[in-house]
Amino acid sequence: MTTPQSQPAVQDTTKQDTSSEHDFDFLIGSWKVKHRKLVYRLANDDTWQVFSGTCVMQPLLSGHANVDENVMDVPGAPYKAVTLRAFDPKKKTWSIWWLDGRNPGHLDVPVVGSFHKGVGTFFANDTFEGRPIVIRFRWFDISENSAKWQQAFSEDGGETWETNWFMEFHRAQQ
Repeated sequence: MTTPQSQPAVQDTTKQDTSSEHDFDFLIGSWKVKHRKLVYRLANDDTWQVFSGTCVMQPLLSGHANVDENVMDVPGAPYKAVTLRAFDPKKKTWSIWWLDGRNPGHLDVPVVGSFHKGVGTFFANDTFEGRPIVIRFRWFDISENSAKWQQAFSEDGGETWETNWFMEFHRAQQ
């Protein structure tokens, strides 16, 4: 774990044309997270659930991977989850896996992608309620003390998207 004095400087990814093992360095440390998540996905419903949470991220494998533990303070049903990310230096891409504490025997299909000019975009083919979908993760508005993430699903191969989960990260005060 890093201490506040040893927090890494945020790499300026806004001018980068290719990803590197430093893309997620901004996320090292402890964060408070505001979540806004669709209650019913791909159901033409706009009922949102808002809740708070925390995220603590640490690097692994000399920076070529990282892991974070997430606490989701969902009203009436809090849970924990883990994100594992690994960088492929040959392909210049990241793979991101999600392990949900409510179903710890199942590791989600990884989303794969990269950062370009300060925005990380990652995709996976998966299923939702038995239907084939494309999943998209986006990281954007990244600074030393804040970042945004969103998840979207597409049922038509990426022609249209339903954004169903937003996270706003703010660095936790030590």
